[in-house]
Amino acid sequence: MRLRVIEGGLAAAEQRGRGAESRRPDSEDVRREAARRLGASGYNRSRVMEFAAGVPMPAVLKYLAMQINFAAEAISRLDPIPADYHSDLYWPKIDDITTA
Repeated sequence: MRLRVIEGGLAAAEQRGRGAESRRPDSEDVRREAARRLGASGYNRSRVMEFAAGVPMPAVLKYLAMQINFAAEAISRLDPIPADYHSDLYWPKIDDITTA
């Protein structure tokens, strides 16, 4: 019986985590954070429902997507991009939209 070492798992994730801390964030990192925030807001699901079933997307989600994309563009243009670009300080929240 031959055993083989499988690359990845917790050790690889830990190494990637350390590598991410030592390198500077780039615009692709900011784009991924924007996509994560859009997905967490329910925007993607609502967009699919709008196309598939004709259920209109709430205006609040459209506005949130516009704000998140604007924030991502603005953060990407900073030189250097802040290491804490993923902080809520830089990104709009759905609570801010509904109370405005």
